[in-house]
Amino acid sequence: MTRKAFYSFHYKPDNWRAATVRNIGAIEGNKPTTDNDWETIARGGDDAIKRWITTQMQGRTCAVVLVGTNTANRKWINYEIVKAWDDGLGVVGIHIHGLKDSAQAISTKGSNPFDYIGYGNTGKKLSSIVKCYDPAGQSSQERYDWIVKHLANAVEEAVKIRGNH
Repeated sequence: MTRKAFYSFHYKPDNWRAATVRNIGAIEGNKPTTDNDWETIARGGDDAIKRWITTQMQGRTCAVVLVGTNTANRKWINYEIVKAWDDGLGVVGIHIHGLKDSAQAISTKGSNPFDYIGYGNTGKKLSSIVKCYDPAGQSSQERYDWIVKHLANAVEEAVKIRGNH
């Protein structure tokens, strides 16, 4: 069964890498937002952004956090992670720093965003439950191939993990 995913990522530096992953087609993703669309949404303030995120998550079974250099602990990334978890979606992270961007550059590995999210009142971090994968490989192509091979399984596992918690 093809899952439907909400993709969460730091737009400006990682949109090219995120598009690369989204175009794999292993899971059905939400429609990308253009710079102009995002600017229009953002002008509406926090409530407009929250409404947009809610709409984008409707009908999804998993949130896939595409982790770049500065993804972790960003206001809207954190919001999307918490909302997805609270709404019962599977949640999984995939590091994308090793994929080339539009300038053919790779970036440094970012922190695990789930290290910044608490798990209820347990004192644990969400990272103790949710997986964040660092694709194997030395080159951008090898890392891309890893994502192609493992993305659908990572999403299925995330849905199972969420079902158990």
